[in-house]
Amino acid sequence: MDLQDQLKNLFPDHVPTEDPVENKTEGSKIWMQDDPIICKYEKRKGKPITILEGYTGANEDFKALAKDIKTKLSVGGSFKDDKIIIQGDYRDKIMKMLEDKGFNAKRVGG
Repeated sequence: MDLQDQLKNLFPDHVPTEDPVENKTEGSKIWMQDDPIICKYEKRKGKPITILEGYTGANEDFKALAKDIKTKLSVGGSFKDDKIIIQGDYRDKIMKMLEDKGFNAKRVGG
């Protein structure tokens, strides 16, 4: 007996309404831009990092993109000063992810 059956037994007179559930897909909710996102490589304190900058949309969209990248790559990173900083050299993978979402990405440095 699943949860729906239990609820029907507890509330037999209740008629469920079909509320549209919003599926938040990153590709359709994030504002797309014409200029490419700059993907560059640096070393700070001897450790490699990947920096994404040049997004002109809302900060919340860029933060959501940062979280998505960090989750898919299973790496650490941060969002500071309109830049996404990812620990490690993941330019190729990040550029592939951005292109799959519909962004233009430009590789800079090294």
